[in-house]
This record gives sequence, structure tokens and C-alpha cells, in this order.
Amino acid sequence: MPATPYRRTAGVLLPLFSMRSSTSWGIGEFADVRPFSEWMHGAGLSLLQLLPINAMSPGQNSPYSALSSAALDPIFIAPEAVASFTRAGGISALPKDARDALEAARHATRVDSDAVRAAKGAAFDLAWQAFGDADAEALDAFVEREQYWLDDYTLYRALTDEHGGDWTRWPDALRHREPDAMARARTALARPIRFHGWLQWIADAQWGSARADARENGVDVFGDLPFMVSTASADVWGRQQDFMLDATVGTPPDAFSDAGQDWGVPVYRWPEIAAGGDAWLRMRGRRAASLFDGFRVDHLVGFYRTFVRPRRGAPSFLPGEPYFLPDAPPEQIAQGERIMRLFLETGAAVTAEDLGTVPDYVRESLGRLGLPGYRILRWERHWHQEGQPFRDPAEWPANAVATTGTHDTESLAEWWEHAAVEERRLVQAIPDVARALGTEDHPTLTPRVRDALLAALYDSPSNLLILPFQDLFGWRDRVNTPATVGDANWRWTLPWPVDRLPSIPVAADRARELHALAEETGRL
Repeated sequence: MPATPYRRTAGVLLPLFSMRSSTSWGIGEFADVRPFSEWMHGAGLSLLQLLPINAMSPGQNSPYSALSSAALDPIFIAPEAVASFTRAGGISALPKDARDALEAARHATRVDSDAVRAAKGAAFDLAWQAFGDADAEALDAFVEREQYWLDDYTLYRALTDEHGGDWTRWPDALRHREPDAMARARTALARPIRFHGWLQWIADAQWGSARADARENGVDVFGDLPFMVSTASADVWGRQQDFMLDATVGTPPDAFSDAGQDWGVPVYRWPEIAAGGDAWLRMRGRRAASLFDGFRVDHLVGFYRTFVRPRRGAPSFLPGEPYFLPDAPPEQIAQGERIMRLFLETGAAVTAEDLGTVPDYVRESLGRLGLPGYRILRWERHWHQEGQPFRDPAEWPANAVATTGTHDTESLAEWWEHAAVEERRLVQAIPDVARALGTEDHPTLTPRVRDALLAALYDSPSNLLILPFQDLFGWRDRVNTPATVGDANWRWTLPWPVDRLPSIPVAADRARELHALAEETGRL
């Protein structure tokens, strides 16, 4: 089943956590999609690409360290839009330490996830205590409708509250999911199980409203389907037969790391997954299609061939010898195409993040499937030609995602200003850029340079144009630096509340300029 080509459009990449408003609790919330999509409409942007909004592991900031491939993270719930929180007295009824945490979160210049979770955790406890029977029927209907993923998730969350987050250290009967132990746990933990289901019900309702608001403003919302989840996740606990726990997923040496990367997450047992009818992957595709208008497949190449790093000390450990699974290109191609077809069968629009160290056959495979891969200006070059000239965006394929970068790359401004003079000269050899900038070197990303580069991508034949928000303005901020761990990652937020963008002259002016560019290049 080949993909249906997406219409010609311009969009923006912005994590939900970066999208906070003047009323949110220190982080972007589901409700903040409405004012942001209003600004997008004025800017001629009709596609919002998010990073994953899955429930994250406690203490984690990375949206790629999910404890569930299906559950939404309650951190994005707007407590003041929860009726039972208002009935319980609202913010004034919170304990002092929770009010202090809320104050700290709201005044932080970056997302303070710990403070946000502390404040919202107290708010949810209050709201849960005040939850009455009036809405119980609606909650029951949600639980029944979503049981295909919710049953395991809510039991897992209740068990982590009881026994800690590392399920590999739970009592043997629970760790191995023995039926009698599972039944006893469901009975004993009925109340916390319902609480976690209630949180997902609220998150689902608020997210549904956010999508409706975006649609009202002519904006489609795309999600991000991560390649993997954390070992400490409901998915791995629930489907242990599908994962190798004595090895981890990584990447070979690439542009982000000379030594390659080790993500510390378990490896798929591909033969067992295939023998089981790809049940977990089908569930993930079904869930993503229910939440979004389309979704990006993260780390596409991993679905074709996974880079396996045996854990030191494990029986399969061979020092210095990571390997690919499957190990031969024919099997890799067959597996990747089988899985991509599963995602296409969901009916959602699908894009494929085909970046990094990727064999040539992957892009050939995407062509057969009709799946749009990514074209990033700084990496689209004739690498085998003398001087390595850039590929003219005017010659990029129509069925592709044109962009200046991703959440993992440095910003357009950083790249441009740290590039060698010869690198910039080669960019300025692109005809559209040459007409705008001439041959003089421009070492700084001035508005003139920024707009010349963006205009070349807007004018490209690629139907999908999805630009990081920072690059629309020429900022130097970045969301994440791969192969690093630190407080700087996954905490960036816009400098202005999204509900005040129309009154911010810089944002309002930029929206008008982008709208004109979208109109001129047929992307409205």
C-alpha cells in the first residue's frame, strides 16, 4: 500500500513542552495548541509537527524515554480545566509546597519538569478526591474503548507506585506476569488503577479538544512515533518475549558522535515480533493514527536494521563487536517494508526520518512505498563530486520533507555562523540563494540571509516543508544535543507566551512575512 502524497504545505516543528502560555503551569499544555495554531494560521503554516507526547519515565525530560508507547503524559494536562479540581478549591487548595513548586515552574526561564510534576501531582490528587459519580459512565466508556493498551498501562503504573519503577526487581510472580498474581494485583490495586485510567481519560479529552482547535485554524497535527521505549515501560514488561534485555539499541559512528551512540533501550526480537503478527507495532500504529492526523517514524533505519550493542557481562557479549539485526540487506529491506506498510494501513499520513548512517537502499525503499523522507539543506550535497556542491532545492523530490534541521541538529544560525567560508560559498552557489545574496560572504545569519535560505526551501518542489520554530526567526536556541546528557536538553521554551503572540510585534510581523512567502510559493 503506497502512501498518498501529501498536499503542498508549510509547517513548523515545535515540541509541546516549549509551547507554554501565560496561564499554563510552566510547560506547554494541550490547551496551548489553540493559541499557537491561531498564530500559525496567520503565518500561513498548516502543519504542526510535535515531538512525542507519551508518558515519560519519572525524573526524565526526554520525550524519547517513554514508559508507554500509547499513554499521554499527564504533565501536559491543564489542571484548571479539570472540573473536579475547580470543585476541590483550585490552586488555593493546594498544599504550600505544591503552590511553591507551581510558582517556581511558572517563573523558570526553561521547563522545570520536576517542579511541574510536583505541582500537578498535588493538583491531580485533589481533583481525584473530588471526582464524583456524575462522570463515571464517561470514564467507563473510555476505559472500555481504549482497553487494548490501557489495561496493561494502568496496572503497570499502579504496580510501580507499589513496588518501584524497575519491574525487573519486582516479585517473581509479577515480573513474570503469572495469571494468579496479575488477578490479585488488579483486585488489590483497583483504586490506583482507576486513578491512572482517570488521568488518561482527562488527557484524552483535553488532547481531543486541542486537535479540534487546531483543525478549526486549518492546522493538521503530526505526532512522532519513537523507534523504542524505555526498558522501564509498560510495553516491555507486558511483551517481554518481544525484547532482548541483554543488549541495547544504538547507532554506528555518525555526524552526531564519532564513537556512535548507545541509547540504553532494549532491542527488538524481530523474528518473535514477526511470528506474533507484529501485534505491538500494529497497536502503536493504531494508537498514533487515533491521536494525530499523521506521524513521523523516528529512526526509520532501525526498523530495517537495528544496531545492537550487547550489554557488557551478558552471555552474548562480544567486546567491541556490535552488529546489525537482521544482518543481510535482503532481510533488512523485507522487514522494513513490511513494518512501514503496517503504519500506512492506519490511514494516517506518514513521514520517515531517514537521517544518519543510512544505506542507499532505504531511500530506494521509501520511493517504492511512496513515503516522504527528509531533505535537510546542510546535508543534501553531491558528496561524491569534487567540491561536494549542494543539491539545488529546486531539484528535490516532490514527495519529501524539506527542512533546515531537526530537534537534534544545531539551529540554522549556529550552522551558518560556524560553517567555513567555503561552505557558505557553496550554499550561495544555489541559484535562488545566489540571486538573493550575491557572491559576497555573509558570516552572520542576518534576516536577509535567513530569508534567502528559507525562501529557497519554500520554493522547492517538496510538498512538505516543516521548519524548526527557531529557524523561522533565526535564533540560536536548540532543543537537544545528541550523545549528551544534561540540564540543557529538552527544556527549551519560547520567549513569549503563545497566547500573546499577536501582541508581540516581532512575532506578528514575522507571521505576516511568512504568510506572504507561503502564498507566493503556493503553500497556503
